[in-house]
Amino acid sequence: MKKFWIDCVIATAFVFMVLGGLYGITKLALFNAFDPLGKALGDMEITDIAFSQIRKDPPIDTNIVIVNIGELSRGGIGQQIMTLNHFKPKVIALDIIFACDGGFTDSVSCPGLYDTLGNMIFGEAVRQAEGRMILAHKLWQTKKLVRELGDVQVYDSLEHTDDYLRQNAFEGFVNLDTDAESQEDLKVCRSLNPMITVNGNPELAFSAKIAMLYDSVKTKKFLDRGNFLEPINYRGNIVDWHGASNYAGRYPVLDWDQALDTTMFVGGMIKDKIVIMGFLGKDLRDTSWDDKFITPLNKNYAGKTRPDMYGVVVHANAVSMILNEDYVDELAEWQQWAIAIIICFLNVALFSLIHIRIPKWFDALSIVLQLVQILLFTFVMVYVFSLANFKLNLTITLAALALVGTCYEIYESVVKTLFQTVRRRRWITKRRKRVLTP
Repeated sequence: MKKFWIDCVIATAFVFMVLGGLYGITKLALFNAFDPLGKALGDMEITDIAFSQIRKDPPIDTNIVIVNIGELSRGGIGQQIMTLNHFKPKVIALDIIFACDGGFTDSVSCPGLYDTLGNMIFGEAVRQAEGRMILAHKLWQTKKLVRELGDVQVYDSLEHTDDYLRQNAFEGFVNLDTDAESQEDLKVCRSLNPMITVNGNPELAFSAKIAMLYDSVKTKKFLDRGNFLEPINYRGNIVDWHGASNYAGRYPVLDWDQALDTTMFVGGMIKDKIVIMGFLGKDLRDTSWDDKFITPLNKNYAGKTRPDMYGVVVHANAVSMILNEDYVDELAEWQQWAIAIIICFLNVALFSLIHIRIPKWFDALSIVLQLVQILLFTFVMVYVFSLANFKLNLTITLAALALVGTCYEIYESVVKTLFQTVRRRRWITKRRKRVLTP
């Protein structure tokens, strides 16, 4: 019996060795031919099905109003702020940074700097909204930091809106967690960093800063969770004329011209609410991909090619999650590995019994058992997330289950046989005790 359990442990270790080897091999350029398939499935998670297909329709969040700034100048955005501020919203947040790229201040590289009237209007609008105005800033890595640490999520510099425009407004960083290497790549956003320390100073995310100004008690409770990354519990999108997203129309929205005309909305829509301003295309029917992300609400949850949500709406979803205390919990990484190892070990033990007692049925039973378990665990992942907002990430378990039958056969027919052959030929033996002779 002891030998049986030792065999099970070794076979389980062999499964994970193969799993690790396959993961390493797929990183080689030799397998670039399979990149299209990898990219098609790489932006998908099983829980996306729960987000986009299974759960009940989330309610409309009337506490947040999203405003399109379109292609307005600084002065035009300033006029929007003044118009909205007249109705006394509790928070006004602007998801754009007005600064000169690369520090170049000439009229060609930074024409907005020379729009004196527009800058005056914008600066005055921010001043009038003092106490309720939040502007965006961005976290950056200097070249020196990249050389020292490589590709890690550590930042040592901030990009702000120019001082003379910023007045005394609050700030929050607008960086969102994606795997994209550049702004032009397709960006999949499922989570955010609530707070990041930069040069010893804690910086709050744009959404966390908005929520803090609106309800500090709930926001502190959210921050006390202490998670470096928080999954965003998406509630919905704005009006979607082109059908890219599920749960459209969950946030009230004003187009750029409507926000300038007080006859286009009622004051109660704005009073004591959160107003988040940002780019939603040149108008709400625009199909621009600028500052647009793929989210779990995308109607095509596998092989996505069209982003479905603007960045400002992603921030709105994060604010809703914080203020509704509707968080997503998930397994820690060590828990994912522990579950995978336990499930794999139990399967190895079961397959061993089948191999010993009914070897003729091994191939059929092992395939059926693997398939049933993969379908069962996939079903459990989707419905646990749908019913309890818990992200039961069993990806490692599913990978181990996919390999366990084949790996067990290789272990029994090749690895064990080879080891026994080596032992019979005394390549691996215990050192014999020396016999003392007189």
